[in-house]
Amino acid sequence: MTSHVDERPVTIITGGSRGIGAAIAERLAADGHDLLLTYRERRDDAERVADGCRAAGARVELLQLDQADLDACADVVPEAVRRFGRVTGLVNNAGITGRIGPFLDGSIEESELVFRVNVLAPMVLCRSAITHMSTELGGAGGSIVNISSSAATHGAPNTYIPYAASKAAVNVMSTGLGLEFARAGVRVNTVSPGTSRTEIHAAAGRPNAPDERAAGIPMGRPGEPHEIAGAVAYLLSDDASYVTATDIRVSGGK
Repeated sequence: MTSHVDERPVTIITGGSRGIGAAIAERLAADGHDLLLTYRERRDDAERVADGCRAAGARVELLQLDQADLDACADVVPEAVRRFGRVTGLVNNAGITGRIGPFLDGSIEESELVFRVNVLAPMVLCRSAITHMSTELGGAGGSIVNISSSAATHGAPNTYIPYAASKAAVNVMSTGLGLEFARAGVRVNTVSPGTSRTEIHAAAGRPNAPDERAAGIPMGRPGEPHEIAGAVAYLLSDDASYVTATDIRVSGGK
């Protein structure tokens, strides 16, 4: 009989069908994780990522999720536990920027949706994960990585201030959770990418944004999804066993 200690880690990745989420899934599969990947609409993309992870030896389950639905978010961890028996890691990756442009051109309704998807949904997921993982509640501990953004510290003027504000909220939430649950065996950290080559910019109306911003990045280029995935993999690993309430910025120096 396989002991609890010998079981493979089981990690939930929200928004695991493309971009940074897909890169994280591929890296974690290579590192020996089994995975539950959520996706909103693009089932075919999610299946392709899942197939690649399965080829690396991972067991992978898919779950459709609209993060604007907080009740559905509350069901994700229990569903992962039902399918795998336990959850050891959570990566809150899914998010939206809202349309890129000056602050006064945006609407409060769009900003409300940005905060619902980027802050309240991860908060609900963290609550469920901590309830399952906490050693004080009978769990075996675990690790949560919330994907933030370098925009949280520079504010993204003329670009997407509400998005930057939502990611600043993610940073503060993660710090608080990391400190509150450190003695309960749950580590909570953030990874803050800078501008990276993903489709999130196209969804915001600026598909060429990564190249347009390259001149303002000290390294002279946008990041690649696999470069962010490496930082996430570290925080979920035993190498980071003494790391909590910490942010790793992966932003080319900006």
